[in-house]
Amino acid sequence: MAAPRTNRKITLDRRKVVTRILKDRGDTLLVTGLGAPTWDAAAAGDNPNNFYLWGGMGGAAVLGLGLALARKKRRVLVITGDGEMLMGLGALATIAVQSPPNLAVCVIDNQRYGETGMQETHTQFGVNLEMVAVGAGFRETDTVWTMKELEGSLPLFFETPGPVFLNVKVTDAPQPMNLPMRDGPALKHRFRESLLGQA
Repeated sequence: MAAPRTNRKITLDRRKVVTRILKDRGDTLLVTGLGAPTWDAAAAGDNPNNFYLWGGMGGAAVLGLGLALARKKRRVLVITGDGEMLMGLGALATIAVQSPPNLAVCVIDNQRYGETGMQETHTQFGVNLEMVAVGAGFRETDTVWTMKELEGSLPLFFETPGPVFLNVKVTDAPQPMNLPMRDGPALKHRFRESLLGQA
């Protein structure tokens, strides 16, 4: 049975959402998808436990999966966009099959391809990413429309046994770019050193 379409009004500001999610992250390891999720995470505060995925569209969730499997005692959070997640939908099936209890995937869903001109994504036309995650077999899922709902969902990000999937509906209002370091090898070495210590 198809998931019902909703006409709920989207009001959440994506930068405020990401800032709130990361406020009490502790030592959670963070992987961000390209574009807005990376800028928003950097605006919330650069952190050596952040791995910014500047390219590789469609790869954030599987990178997070590999990290969660390799570091089973650390919580791993992936924050990515709806366009990036749509390109890598197969990752949801693989994550569900591997079932890492320490992984949460959060999609910041503005229903747009922000990196290529703000074209509408499939979520604008009713594709329900939460239902995809449910069908794949995620243990816990939610779709968030309001700040009150976001506050209620925060334990899912950091405490609930995973794999967890959250879709957060945000407006497509532009935000100032806050670009973190863009040097891939330097990011990799910084993240590795934070995770494993100096070689």
